[in-house]
Amino acid sequence: MLLKLYPDNPNHREFRKIVDVLKDGGIIIYPTDTVYAIGCDITNNKAIQRIAKLKGTTPEKGNFSLICNNLSNLSEYAKVDNSSFKIMKKNLPGAFTFILPASNNVPKLFKSKKKTVGIRVPDHYIPLRIVEELRNPIMTTSIHDPDEVIEYTTDPELIDEKYKKDVDLIIDGGYGNNTASTIIDCTNGEFEIIRPGIGELIF
Repeated sequence: MLLKLYPDNPNHREFRKIVDVLKDGGIIIYPTDTVYAIGCDITNNKAIQRIAKLKGTTPEKGNFSLICNNLSNLSEYAKVDNSSFKIMKKNLPGAFTFILPASNNVPKLFKSKKKTVGIRVPDHYIPLRIVEELRNPIMTTSIHDPDEVIEYTTDPELIDEKYKKDVDLIIDGGYGNNTASTIIDCTNGEFEIIRPGIGELIF
């Protein structure tokens, strides 16, 4: 199902529909401040496994991230030292994925062997509102385009054509970007950019 939902004038009742789908173990495709992404409720193991299968991987090897809606929410799922907190406070919400040591609140199925987790707080109303209504993070992974030139699909109607049989709900939030988030590894006491993206880190 394709659900049109624009950040400038959202229909608040539609968010209840989205959350109901997630609570029922559904998977959704939704816009972020970078590219369109696939997500599910992190507390639902079957949904996590569905996304991993769709991506051709396993939950442990998938390098999936969590979307949180603020720094307080983020600190429940990751161990954040003072220097990391200061950097994140300057840059979030924003187009970044921070790799941090995972807390015990992260589901075991989701953790990598390194016991780290990627955390996003996107600068986009739709995913932030979904997490707020759901009351826990959603797992997220970017949608890649099979085209070797176009790395990410930006048109929600084309996304719907490709994925409507694989997911339970696709949110049309307008055209997405074609550049993913900047990934920063914060696990070694330093801030190492392991994938440059749309976000420019402020120190």
